[in-house]
Amino acid sequence: MIIAQRIKELRQANNVSQKKLAEAVGVDKRAVIFWEQGINEPKATYIRNIALFFGCSADYLLGLSDV
Repeated sequence: MIIAQRIKELRQANNVSQKKLAEAVGVDKRAVIFWEQGINEPKATYIRNIALFFGCSADYLLGLSDV
């Protein structure tokens, strides 16, 4: 569930809508909603794209790092 929290926190802190994040990552808005609710987790490719979009590490998204 850490990834769900981190995605939502990053999105809100950067004032990014779910739709904008979805477009940047290459998924449907529903995918972002499901990720943030912990229903699904993003595949590795999408974790990479999210990390690049927000300028953070994949380790941070996965809860392996606090930076």
